[in-house]
Amino acid sequence: MRKILCFSFILFLLCSFTIPSFAASENIKIPNSVTDISQDNTYPNPTQDLPYLQPSELTQQLIDSSNVKIENPDLIKMLNETNIMPSPVAIGYRATIYLGQWALNYESTETAANWEYQKINTNYFDNRGGKSPVQIRYKQEVQKKVTGGLTANIPKAEDVKKMMLLKAVKKTNLPLSFETVVGVGTKKEHVYNIPPKKMGYLYAYAPAINEKGKVTYGEVYLVLKGRQKKIVVKNVTQQGIGAWIPVQDRVSFGFVITEQPK
Repeated sequence: MRKILCFSFILFLLCSFTIPSFAASENIKIPNSVTDISQDNTYPNPTQDLPYLQPSELTQQLIDSSNVKIENPDLIKMLNETNIMPSPVAIGYRATIYLGQWALNYESTETAANWEYQKINTNYFDNRGGKSPVQIRYKQEVQKKVTGGLTANIPKAEDVKKMMLLKAVKKTNLPLSFETVVGVGTKKEHVYNIPPKKMGYLYAYAPAINEKGKVTYGEVYLVLKGRQKKIVVKNVTQQGIGAWIPVQDRVSFGFVITEQPK
């Protein structure tokens, strides 16, 4: 049987969208100790606008035909850049094209916050010799970079991080990034009172989201049969994974009064 396969790869104009606003997850309650420093941070963190790729009409047809859910933005981008142009006499041809092994989707099973993920600063004052209260304020003494990451080494780690970040942002409605910086000299005007005969410690922490779930992997094939085209995924596997994702431009404070140095 004569096989005629005519297809070409054409670069489409990719449409990038800022992630839409979602209501905060009911499981993530922001405590009063957490403060927004986005207007005060002396280090301008870049806004983490993740691209949400709108599938082309062909890509959507291929995604809908798949036996496994496809959410990987990079795979969607590749499919968006693909144009299949069957020949007018294509009836009867068959072709199977291997597109590689991919991390196809990520399913979130747990999203929790650690508001004291990493201590980034300490302000203190010794008022043990004083006769009246003393006030202190938060001021960042040194620039501090806070980095998150996956909790285990897994295949296609960067693809998995993108999908986990997308899910975590959607569930929490928080500004998340795998890296954030608090600049030296960042400060807030809220005052903390240290009574006489006491020492006061004002601790600042960078919060982070702990995201847990499972990622699905599979070998992706583009199957062409006559004028029909579909995605078939083979050798599907799943793996559990977790990640720590810092909350950008947020600081959690803890104030301790003591009689002895800590």
